[in-house]
Parts: sequence; structure tokens; C-alpha cells
Amino acid sequence: MRINPGSRAVALLLMIATVVTVVSQQRRASSINETTLKAHIKFLADDLLEGRGTGARGGEIAARYIASQLAGSGLKGAAMDKSFFQPVSLVGVKADPGTKLTISGRGDSETLKFADDFVAFTGAQTEEVDVDADLVFVGYGINAPEQRWNDYKGEAGDYRGKILVMLVNDPPATTEEPNLFGARALTYYGRWTYKYEEAARRGAAGAILLHTDQSAGYPWGVVRTSNGSWRFDIARTQGDTSPFLKFRSWVTDAAARRMMKLGGQDLDVLRTQAATRNFQPVKLGLKGKLNLKSEVKRVDSSNVVGLLQGSDPRLRDEYVVYSAHWDHLGIGAPNKEGDTIYNGALDNATGVACVLAIADTLAKLPVAQRPRRSILFLFPTAEEQGLLGAEWYSKHPVVPLAKTAANVNLDSMNVLGLTKDFIPLGAERSTLKAVVEAVARERGMRVSPDARPEQGSFYRSDHFPFAKVGVPSISLKEGDDYVGHTKEWSEEQFRAYNTAHYHQPSDQFRDSWDFKGMIQEAEIALAIGLRVANAPQMPKFNEGDEFARKR
Repeated sequence: MRINPGSRAVALLLMIATVVTVVSQQRRASSINETTLKAHIKFLADDLLEGRGTGARGGEIAARYIASQLAGSGLKGAAMDKSFFQPVSLVGVKADPGTKLTISGRGDSETLKFADDFVAFTGAQTEEVDVDADLVFVGYGINAPEQRWNDYKGEAGDYRGKILVMLVNDPPATTEEPNLFGARALTYYGRWTYKYEEAARRGAAGAILLHTDQSAGYPWGVVRTSNGSWRFDIARTQGDTSPFLKFRSWVTDAAARRMMKLGGQDLDVLRTQAATRNFQPVKLGLKGKLNLKSEVKRVDSSNVVGLLQGSDPRLRDEYVVYSAHWDHLGIGAPNKEGDTIYNGALDNATGVACVLAIADTLAKLPVAQRPRRSILFLFPTAEEQGLLGAEWYSKHPVVPLAKTAANVNLDSMNVLGLTKDFIPLGAERSTLKAVVEAVARERGMRVSPDARPEQGSFYRSDHFPFAKVGVPSISLKEGDDYVGHTKEWSEEQFRAYNTAHYHQPSDQFRDSWDFKGMIQEAEIALAIGLRVANAPQMPKFNEGDEFARKR
């Protein structure tokens, strides 16, 4: 969509006026309704916001819009300066798309092309890095003592300054150990974030993850679009000695096979070897050479935070947090239609709209009927960059973590219709399980387990940084038992979105969306938060859970 620059400001003001009018007309009814949700989503996913990129003008407009809606509902700013904006210090890097990765060995070489064969971005937060180093295959790149698993055998010097090549996901379970690494469910060890972190701790110069559509749960196009433009990290401060990688990379399966063949290796054989505890790292006899030039910018993006004070003098200093990230991918590579704006309508204008509607609904309650505990509404930035806004909040909370009862996160809502079940990712880890089960019973619904545990969804949205610091957390998802449809239909819809629209310019608002499912999901989230807010005791992690002693 092309817009005359001179008309952009006028169009933006008209759109804001229209949305505010529509929302204000809904004040007399529950704000969790189709008209209000649709108005929020259409604004946030409009081309004028240019994909709500982190550190970009459209993202700033989105954050200001959210703050204005919270203020209009009567909420107070919860940041340290009493505003709605919590600054998040970030550094963005944008790799030169002409960058090439050259792999050489055995008298021959292979040059990988950016975007087609590989993507890379630097963690050095500098404009240029040079790497010329040996490649070492480290299997799954995991060191998990509790699983008696260590892919980093040998001396530390074996990895310092090297380029580490590794598989994504966890090692597969076996007949002898059916629950190895959570069986079908992905653990944090399988996430790309962990693998980069561990490689950095080993002193590696870079890390290359080997992509397959099956192991990642999405096609190479998602990797390309997610990493082909600006990538952000939390800004390092002076004196920060935390380890980082000069470059973090993914390569396609086809490129990985060519690379291994160059070193006289068979990738399928290496995968088989990596799936056992006795795996030994393989020095591939290859060198990787990369001169990575990047644009660099430092930005203060913002988490948006609003507060509704609780009604109980004893409990109002404890908090339930609703969260939904406002960012998406901004402007990036064009699709086949030439569209460069990654609108992020489903991901996550829908979640933001629902949390705004929940906030407005609660704020309209008479003071005596408001939740006993206070409610914090958090809209993190830079979720698409690796949960950075929520990670920042977990280290710089605006209310004490010890007084934070729970986090209910909404990310990509149900646009397909009513369901007979819902999925509260992570509820089984804590006493939140009893809460969601009670809410399900009230509605004659079922609580279902994660339908795709191999994708590790528990680790992929803004509730996870809360869990890491000990706050019982869930990310609410619709089930797969749709009223009037088969489970096969549900799976077809998921595959269609995941293959064609996830992190693509085509994630746009659609008139075909069925808002009954979104309203149902938002009302479930509202009921869960209210139960936690009014309960005598705060939820807690189950004894023995990996996050039980964090808070």
C-alpha cells in the first residue's frame, strides 16, 4: 500500500479519531466485544504503523496508542516516572544482505548466499566483525547435567574462538528412555536462544544452527524474514563482561549438506551420532570465513505499563500481570506481491486488543467490585527479537517480583471460532492448574495439553521471562476442538497459517475472521486473572519444578 507522505498525518489522525469514537461508544457494555476488538486490531495492523517495528516510528505510534487507551480507561501509568512508558535500552543491527559465508576445506570451498542459504547477525553490537575460524560440530550443543548429557566433551580450548555447528531441538527420546528431554515436548535446551547462549559461554566466535522445516516447526521463509532485517539485543553497558557471539547464524538443510560433504562428512550420519550420550564433538576440517558488516542503532524502545489498583487494603500490594507484546517485524523483504510491511495482525495485534479490552472492562467495575489484588497491564516491546522487553521487565520490574502473583499472557488469539477446549501453556507447572481447571468447568470446557509440544511454545512468548524469575505464568491458547469442525480441519488451518502467513506480510486483518473465538478466549483470560486476584493465597510453582526456587 502506497500513501502520499503529505496525507499520512491526516490519515493517521482520522484513524485515531475513528477508533477512539468506536471504543468510547462501547463504554456502556463489556469491552470484550467484536466492535471494540476489531477497531483496535485494524488500527494496530494498518499499513500506517509499518509493521510496528522495534525502534521504528510505527512501533512508537503503537506504544503511544496503547498508553492513550489505558489512560482513557482510567488506569494509571506504572513506570517509575508514573508514566505509561518503561524505557528499554536496545541495540539494533541490520546485516548487509550482500554478506557471504565461505566454507573451505579439502582443497575446495563453498560460498553461501545471505537469505537463500544462510542468515546471520552479530552479537558484538558493532558495525563490522571478521571471523576466520575452524568449524566444530557439537551435536545438539547441550550441556544438561541433570540429563547426564554433555555435547561439549573435551577441553574448553577446543571451542574458544571456533565456529560451532549444531542441530536445533532436543535429542530424541528412545525406547529405553521415553522421557529423555521431555519426550515429545521441547525443553529450553532445544531452543535456539539456549544454544547461542551456551556457545557464547564456551567462548565460541560464532554458532551455526542447522535448520529443517520439521525441527523448527516452520519453513525457511520464516527464518529468512525474522532475521533478514533489524535484529535487536539488550544494550550492553560499560564494563559488561557477559559473553557474546561475533555472529549467530542459521543455514538451510541443503546448504548444511553441501557444507558437510565438503568436509567429507554425511549429515545424516552426524545426526545419528548426535542422538546418543557417547557423542563426541567432530572437528570438521573446515574453516568458515565471514566479514559481517551491519548498520547499528541504539534505541530506547518502551514497554507500556498501566495499573489498576486492587480493592483490598491487605492484598492491593500484590499483583496479577496481563501481558501482550505490541511489536512485530516492521518493514522487511518484499513478498511475491511486493508487499514489504509485516503488519502482524494476528501476531500480535489480536493479543494487544484483548488485553486492552480486559483492562477497560475491569476499570469500568465499581471500585468495591474490583479485584482484590492490583492488576498490572504490560505490553512488552521486542518480543519478536527474543522476548527482550519482557526480559528487561524481569530484571527491572515496576512492581516487586516477590509480590507478583501470576502472569497471564496473550499472543495470537483465536480467529477461527468457538472451541470446546483451551490450552493454558505452563499451567501444569504450578497451582495455576487448579485455577484454569475451575474456569474450564464453569464454562463446560476442557483443559487440553499443548497440541504441539515439540515446538516449545512455552519458551516462545513473554510469559517465559516471568517464569524464569519465579512467577507462575501461563500463555493462553485456544484448543483444537472447534465447534462444528473436525480436528483435521483445525490442523489444516494451523498449517495454512504457519506455512503461508506466520511472520509474513500476509499476516493482515481479514474480514473472514470469526470473533466469537477471540471473545471466548479473552473472557477465559479475564476469568483466570480474576480468580488469581481474588484468591487468599498467591499461586506457586510445584515442588521440584525448575522455576520453583527462582522468586
